[in-house]
Amino acid sequence: MIAQEEKKDIRQLNREQIKDYFVSIGEKPFRAKQVYEWLWKKSAKDFDQMTNISLETRDKLKADFIINHIAVDQMQRSDDGTIKNAVKLFDGAVVESVLIPTDTRITACISSQVGCSLDCNFCATARLKRMRNLNADEIYDQVVAIKEQSERFMNRPLTNIVFMGMGEPLLNYSNVIAAIDKITLPEGLGMSPKRITLSTVGIPKMIKKMADDEVKFNLAVSLHSAIDETRSKVMPINEKNDLDALKEALKYWYYKTKKKVTYEYVVWRGINDTEKDADALVKFCKVIPSKVNLIEYNPIDDGEFQQASEEALDIYTEKLKAADIIVNVRRSRGKDIDAACGQLANKN
Repeated sequence: MIAQEEKKDIRQLNREQIKDYFVSIGEKPFRAKQVYEWLWKKSAKDFDQMTNISLETRDKLKADFIINHIAVDQMQRSDDGTIKNAVKLFDGAVVESVLIPTDTRITACISSQVGCSLDCNFCATARLKRMRNLNADEIYDQVVAIKEQSERFMNRPLTNIVFMGMGEPLLNYSNVIAAIDKITLPEGLGMSPKRITLSTVGIPKMIKKMADDEVKFNLAVSLHSAIDETRSKVMPINEKNDLDALKEALKYWYYKTKKKVTYEYVVWRGINDTEKDADALVKFCKVIPSKVNLIEYNPIDDGEFQQASEEALDIYTEKLKAADIIVNVRRSRGKDIDAACGQLANKN
């Protein structure tokens, strides 16, 4: 028997490796297909759930492997129906995920890293040190947990997934892509990639890689300013990955995928709330087909970042509509439990 500390999480193996394991212990190769289905289609958390596999074989699996599934350590429910989960990982680390209900959809907001290595000044998560990337199974498990909550508490199916939780998904690219495969493929959860949006601060070389990899999901970019000087102040990554580099990458993205991009954009009082700022955004939006989500800001302290006036939002909205650019004003949900955009910081 393999010692507990040496056991490998079976979900780190691909189907071929699982088949090789079964052959090595004298089992039929088709067992691999059964186990793989239990792991990724039926989201089994324990080998004893695999009821079409003999007890003897399950005992062998338990002796040699573990399943390091996540646990929802704490769940908070907002007055507006939003649910925030404190998700405990196998090593004791904690991330947060959010179920966001509206009349037409239920969205899972998923984390990709424990903490974040970027220094966006307006974001609570950025104040946490990045501890590690999430494994593909830990990302997948967040979706499964919210899917189960949606069915249990809302009596409705999960419809959408956004990678807008803790961390920068493009800095954990291989695990994020592997998780999306498990979520979208028929032998996994079978969700449409068209219902998945990956949100990034905008890392040009990784946007180009996604285009080369011909991904089928949607791309959102946290822009927040189309003026380099302003964007660098709120998002220091812009100093090394400026707007010209981002434009080039987005042009390549659209050339390869023919998919428009969504710009996530917060308007702050005294930072980017002038007509000049709005005009710059309109110009940037014309680089490739795009739409804009103007997001209500959720202050994380009493500092310089405060929600702009309605008049400032109206200026943006009017100018974007006049340029035939789709614009939506996103009102925050889950503010009372610190579950809204920019508030995820493991407070619970």
